[in-house]
Amino acid sequence: MNVMNTHPTIHDPAIGSTDDIERMLAIMPAFIRKAVREDPDRSDLLEIIIDLGRPPEARFPGKIRELIEEPATQEDIDYVVERVGRFTDDNRAGIERTLHRVSAIRNRFGGVVGLTCRVGRAVFGTVDLLRDVIESGSSILLLGRPGVGKTTLLREAARVLADDMGKRVVIVDTSNEIAGDGDIPHPGIGRARRMQVPSIGLQHAVMIEAVENHMPEVIVIDEIGTEAEALAARTIAERGVQLIGTAHGNSLDNLLANPTLSDLVGGISAVTLSDEEARRRRTRKTILERKAPPTFDVLVEIQDRESMVVHHELAGVVDAMLRGNPPAPEIRRRDSGGRVVTRRDKDVYRHSTGFPSGATLPASGQTIRIFTYGVSRKHMDRAINNLRVSARMVPDMENADIALTLKSQEKKKPLRLREIQKNGMPVHVIKSNTITQIENFLKGIFPDALSGGGEMITEPGPSRRTATKPFSEDESKAEKEAEKAIIEVFKTGLAFELAPQNAHFRRVQHRMLNRQGITTESRGHGTSRRVVAYPVTPFR
Repeated sequence: MNVMNTHPTIHDPAIGSTDDIERMLAIMPAFIRKAVREDPDRSDLLEIIIDLGRPPEARFPGKIRELIEEPATQEDIDYVVERVGRFTDDNRAGIERTLHRVSAIRNRFGGVVGLTCRVGRAVFGTVDLLRDVIESGSSILLLGRPGVGKTTLLREAARVLADDMGKRVVIVDTSNEIAGDGDIPHPGIGRARRMQVPSIGLQHAVMIEAVENHMPEVIVIDEIGTEAEALAARTIAERGVQLIGTAHGNSLDNLLANPTLSDLVGGISAVTLSDEEARRRRTRKTILERKAPPTFDVLVEIQDRESMVVHHELAGVVDAMLRGNPPAPEIRRRDSGGRVVTRRDKDVYRHSTGFPSGATLPASGQTIRIFTYGVSRKHMDRAINNLRVSARMVPDMENADIALTLKSQEKKKPLRLREIQKNGMPVHVIKSNTITQIENFLKGIFPDALSGGGEMITEPGPSRRTATKPFSEDESKAEKEAEKAIIEVFKTGLAFELAPQNAHFRRVQHRMLNRQGITTESRGHGTSRRVVAYPVTPFR
């Protein structure tokens, strides 16, 4: 067998698991059954991959093994398909009364040419990190990358609430990953009841049906991913039912930047303050605010099976982040002895840039250290001097707070930038290597920066505006259009082109957009000259 290492295996003596791997092997061709049974790491098997024309693989934590050197044939794939049964419209199938899942890859004519056979395990012990929050009755939203254990935690939470606390628990099981395939649910969910979803597009309807027909105290739902599902979740929470679910995204700031799912944490709206109110708050006129109570009370970012970040009192956390104040979440980790250790850590979100809310704004007197990749150091130095901001360039990413690169570099995704992102450092992207673009980026970080080049200016006080040009209806329209651009850029993540304006109104629009961390430039000539808004986006 050929072995390829990927990442280290994590073993935790406090966590136990059960599987029924023989039920998975029973649907495999004989040569795969033999190879897996003889493998010394069989108990750690994650999935079996069978792709047409390639050697079948067994994947384990930290390594990948080729089961045989010969490529898989169509007969090998058909052998599994015939035994696994019918695939649903999301190309998934299960093995009855197990947690195993088989997912199909099809060619353009609908034929199956690849299979991902994932081993499902009922893991016990992961809930200990979050047991007090689960038992408190709070609605909990779980985030985390694929494979980190979100569904496992949902399954065990359902069992604890149903068996240990005697609550009426209903699981809305869209892909049968929580309670397994077949009409009889897997014993890993305990006394909780399970409702299957006939089609992935009907998940939101089954969520509402569960509340209306079965009087649950708790509803458990995996993968909230559409606006309809987010609305259904809000409806459930408003009826006083505890909701425990997962959503797409790795962190709270990612969720805030997602226009479809941000409603789960209250949503974001751009609000224009009066001049008097803006002066009273000592803030810009157009600000971001939470528009509704969050659907969930607590948000949990699962980092791995041994650690997670917990945000309690989610409404206050979101409000603080929109004001540019990084939260101090609770960090929970299981130590080598199996004990749960907790601490507070503000540095986790000190440089958050997942949403354009101002969370990267420096504290008073703080110098921001910037690592540049592909950006002219000469232009950066000049922009810092022009704006007189508290920033400096550093030659290595280890000593930097944030990184700045070009859109052309971001598209290539070079190894250096991937390493920076993997280490958790925010990476900002600008369109072109010009002083104006760099100054726009700096103004998103330092909203009180001095005027730089081009049409970029700082916001004048009321007396200056009154002295140079009285407020007019045309200026009001220009400001309203800039407010619309702010909302559209935040909502879509795409560039937005405003209507042509004269130089004075363009300066007003530049100013308002830059205050929100949005990069701008002027295009066109003469009467067709207009402002174009670009979001300052994190590197992915």
